[in-house]
Amino acid sequence: MLFSGIVFLFRFLPVFMLIYLLVPERFRNLVLLLGSLVFYGAGEPYYVLLLIFSILVNYGLGRLILNDKSIKNKKAVLCLALFWDFGQLFVFKYWDFAAENINKLISGGFIPGQAAAEGPLPVWSLTLPLGISFYTFQTVSFIIDCYRGKIKAAPSLTEFAVYISMFPQLIAGPIVKYDEVADRLRARRITAGAAENGLKLFSIGLGFKVLLANQIGTLWNTIMTAGAGNLSVTVAWLGAFAYSLQIYFDFWGYSLMAVGLGEMLGFRLPKNFYNPYAAKSVSEFWRRWHITLGRWFKEYLYIPLGGNRKGFWRTALNLLIVWTLTGLWHGADWNFALWGLSFFVIISIEKSGIGKWLEKSRVIGHLYVIAIIPVTWIIFAVNNIDRLILYLQNMFGIHMTGAIVGNEHFIRYIKEYWVLFIFCFLFSTPYPMRFYRAYKNKWYIILIIAAVFWFSVYEIMIGSNNPFLYFRF
Repeated sequence: MLFSGIVFLFRFLPVFMLIYLLVPERFRNLVLLLGSLVFYGAGEPYYVLLLIFSILVNYGLGRLILNDKSIKNKKAVLCLALFWDFGQLFVFKYWDFAAENINKLISGGFIPGQAAAEGPLPVWSLTLPLGISFYTFQTVSFIIDCYRGKIKAAPSLTEFAVYISMFPQLIAGPIVKYDEVADRLRARRITAGAAENGLKLFSIGLGFKVLLANQIGTLWNTIMTAGAGNLSVTVAWLGAFAYSLQIYFDFWGYSLMAVGLGEMLGFRLPKNFYNPYAAKSVSEFWRRWHITLGRWFKEYLYIPLGGNRKGFWRTALNLLIVWTLTGLWHGADWNFALWGLSFFVIISIEKSGIGKWLEKSRVIGHLYVIAIIPVTWIIFAVNNIDRLILYLQNMFGIHMTGAIVGNEHFIRYIKEYWVLFIFCFLFSTPYPMRFYRAYKNKWYIILIIAAVFWFSVYEIMIGSNNPFLYFRF
């Protein structure tokens, strides 16, 4: 079930909210749990059982850690929990990738991106459960915080189940730490003001997704249909900017919708997005993009590995591990690993001192980010290595003899999409949201948001309803 779908907007959400608001407060967690399982089960009728089983396993292991006084026993339970959580993630998300590449290696023909070879390891072709990367990281954060003593008392099973499965953030984040919502899980007031503010944020996010991300995504799809290797430099860069804007408003739209739904339910979900294209360095970009994922890797991997406390080479190794895994977290394919490694290289260079200089600049840092980030998004978007190489060659004017989509296409695309590009560039700056926060209760802002909502519904009805890009992670 999609937030930007008619079933969710006009069937699930109104019925759920009516029940949720009418029941006594002590039953709201139960209603939220059942509603979240229905929401998830509508898209994953079988894997909802995996989600329930994972909740039960982690709840039991978390209680064991909290109730056992022996450090040795706690460590054993922690290892068991990590083995279960990362084990199921590996089986469903990474087994086929690992098996195919090991089979290639054994057969002596290992080339990243090459077709799979016959070998001793079976390829299972399992469907990836929706949101498994998100709820796995969330359960792991709970287990580790129990072990570290940050969580003192075990929640009830219902509270824990709601924490893991709450539908606003179940499929694509944010990755919430237990202590951020613990108080609200026990008791929460839903005020008219908070519910109204949540509805406004949800409507803005819906507009970003449907009216900006989906629309600019059609240009990216059109350019990719022409085929990597067939593009002029101008068209290749136009496609890179189109995809950069598509994923920006796709993810920001979802994040706003999730936060808005959280407010409507009485929760304050953590910020997951903070104008990343306004950054002046790639390091700053990642401090602003997918904030809760970066926080997770910092707190639960980078710092335990030693962070930057053990010298230059150990810091470099730690960064290499973190960024490789950050890339692979997004997908089990070589382009995601390369995408993560590209950030490792760029951020390592910035740490030499250039990053601080860029962040102090007024213009150069912004231009640098605008030039670098679209290239990294192409690595992220094109999962066939041969096509990826061709696309990057087109971007930099290498081997242009096959370019059949040339400057005349570029001019046609600009004429068709220039208004949309202006809106996308405008809303990728901090200023529109600053204006919204200052005047969000004015009648004309409410009228604009209502228009955005109903225009989005119209676009959905006529078929402009693409899945969120982050759902595949």
